[in-house]
Amino acid sequence: MNIIDNDLLSIQESRIIVENASTAQKLLAAFPQEKLDEIVERIAEEIGKHARELAVMSQEETDYGRWQDKYIKNRFACEYLPSKLRGMRCVGIIDEDKQNKTMDIGVPMGVIIALCPATSPVSTTIYKALIAIKSGNAIIFSPHPRAKSAISKALDIMIRAAEGYGLPEGALAYLHTVTPSGTLELMKHKATSLIMITGVPGMLKPAYKSGKPVIYGGTGNGPAFIERTADIRQSVKDIIASKTFDNGIVSAAEQSIVVDSPVAAEVKQELIKNGAYFMADEEAQSLGALFYGSDGRADSEMVGKSAQELARRAGFSVPACTTVLISEQKYVSEMNPYSKEKLCPVLAFYIEDDWMHACEKCIELLLSEKHGHSLVIHSRNEEVIRQFALKKPVGRVLVNTPASYGSLGATTNLFPALTLGSGSAGEGMTSDNVSPRNLIYIRKVGYGVRSIDEIIGGGAEKKQGYNPEDLRMLQSILKKAIEEMK
Repeated sequence: MNIIDNDLLSIQESRIIVENASTAQKLLAAFPQEKLDEIVERIAEEIGKHARELAVMSQEETDYGRWQDKYIKNRFACEYLPSKLRGMRCVGIIDEDKQNKTMDIGVPMGVIIALCPATSPVSTTIYKALIAIKSGNAIIFSPHPRAKSAISKALDIMIRAAEGYGLPEGALAYLHTVTPSGTLELMKHKATSLIMITGVPGMLKPAYKSGKPVIYGGTGNGPAFIERTADIRQSVKDIIASKTFDNGIVSAAEQSIVVDSPVAAEVKQELIKNGAYFMADEEAQSLGALFYGSDGRADSEMVGKSAQELARRAGFSVPACTTVLISEQKYVSEMNPYSKEKLCPVLAFYIEDDWMHACEKCIELLLSEKHGHSLVIHSRNEEVIRQFALKKPVGRVLVNTPASYGSLGATTNLFPALTLGSGSAGEGMTSDNVSPRNLIYIRKVGYGVRSIDEIIGGGAEKKQGYNPEDLRMLQSILKKAIEEMK
């Protein structure tokens, strides 16, 4: 009997595709920005034709969220993202200061290994492929096992389109025999330059052990603070729209509402008007018990389910118009499931006396899972908004906007990204909305504008890039140093 060892097959495949990608990237590195842009446009155009089909496929395969919202995300990735990439320079001379005689040259990182979440598998794959090629990098995907078919199909479409327009074979690739061993081999291979992980926290430690730089778009536990000066109706509308989008699986979506006490009753009334169901204590306990298993791990089968389905599983019924389930809470603790990330339309609800106490509560919530992803504040008080922005351990602060849409750059002018860095908490190398500029290093070029003789001897000729104040400062530093050494 022949026994196929998938681990060995996966490891061998990993080595081959990384080596092929490394060879392809050396060719790609010589492409001018205009050629890379042409390939990106053609990929986006082609994958856009399949946006709906892939949305349905990924929802059916994963049983997460709503295909209609996945379709919106897919369209966002293949239409809005390319519009924002146009005109952006990532390789070659990307900035030049003729006055000061300096230049910045963008250089691709090399071979990128990409892991995408089962929650947004297709849109994240499209996004990563486009920003990698835009910046002259080769990229290899290790498809999420729960979304392997949808990710693989999306990549097959993009590879055909890209190679048809001149992308070197192997510069866009994926692991066909997916095993943890094969993924580890991709990450630690000597030709790998960067690891980009979105929503797969279990692979974060192995990625760090590889010794490669890591961009991590992780889990979030973002609170939304409604301050007393906020537009209550709009704030509630934003939160409901955000938390129900794709049944709450966007990592930046609100996890808790923290309310300023003078407006708490009005907020609660407005939430109920918008379909929120405030659970009784017994109902909240029954539902909370389902989020985590006895081993402390989150139950993936609760992810992306509707409010009605979640209530049914917990043994209680809710009106057909219910949009989100809400549990009123007072304390944040490690044992409280409502203090943690809930990738479904469930929110915790806290009331605080004033914005300072609300600030502390938000910090508690953000630190409870230590990822510091995003925070939302609804307020018209600019001073309070600034205090929140200054003091919160987060990658992004969103103001008067729905978190799911604002974090992605749909309702804000943040870069349109499906990997939102969690670097503010030490997870990964950046807290940016990750763009092609995060996938390059910048070679600095500086022309000589003053000579050693000028610094030592004084006097200088007038020439381009010359700043007399800089010269006087250097001469002063040198003079003092010489005197102190005597």
